[in-house]
Amino acid sequence: MASEKVVTLTDGNFRSTVLEADKPVLVDFWAAWCGPCKMIAPVIDELANDFDGKAIIGKVNVDDNRQTASEYGIMSIPTLLLFKNGQVVDKAVGFKAKADLAKLINSHL
Repeated sequence: MASEKVVTLTDGNFRSTVLEADKPVLVDFWAAWCGPCKMIAPVIDELANDFDGKAIIGKVNVDDNRQTASEYGIMSIPTLLLFKNGQVVDKAVGFKAKADLAKLINSHL
């Protein structure tokens, strides 16, 4: 079950939700057909709950939002980009453990 705390990001809301955010934003670029994306989805949900109020956790479906995926050069999924003050400050490609992603987020809080 997806967490209601995970923000659905689109080409239309990416700028206002991610680039203009006042806290770090972890963005999961994913697709419905991607096996590793399905594996990491529960981790993303847990992170959204764990970091509620401290960081924003969002997901971009690359099939539905090609402009944003292209703009950030997403070639493999899942790709997770961490934004702070509108800039990419960290990146992880492929399935990552929850502890690794939590450490990545914490290092930018």
